Amino acid sequence: MRALIQRVSTAEVHIESEPAARIDAGLLILLGIEEADQDEDIEWLAGKLARLRIFSDAEGKMNASVTEIGGDALVVSQFTLHANTRKGNRPSFIRAARPEVAIPLYEKFLARLEGEMGRPVARGVFGADMKVSLVNDGPVTIWMDTKARE
Repeated sequence: MRALIQRVSTAEVHIESEPAARIDAGLLILLGIEEADQDEDIEWLAGKLARLRIFSDAEGKMNASVTEIGGDALVVSQFTLHANTRKGNRPSFIRAARPEVAIPLYEKFLARLEGEMGRPVARGVFGADMKVSLVNDGPVTIWMDTKARE
């Protein structure tokens, strides 16, 4: 499971020019799911995201989590995070999970993240052509891969 996390002051998703989801201060999480992902990947990533200390504390230091600041999260499925660009100029997405595998894992991830944060999580629509806009706060952008836990 791969995630590109951006600390945002606002983020939103539109589908066919209609707003689908919007958050204020919090995390925009672009989530890529691969065939090999399991429940342990969901548990690790959701817990890490809820506790990731990338927001300013009272002293202005990057020392607070999205949960601690009462922030929001917006999760958007993004199979292109599993692009393989080693050969040629056209990316291969062979590692990205097929919808019948990815959708249940995506739903489990959302439920687990909501449990970790103690609040609802905004979301895009799996497989839809979405337009995502955001104001990256900082900017702060972090890459995580459950197969390379750094």
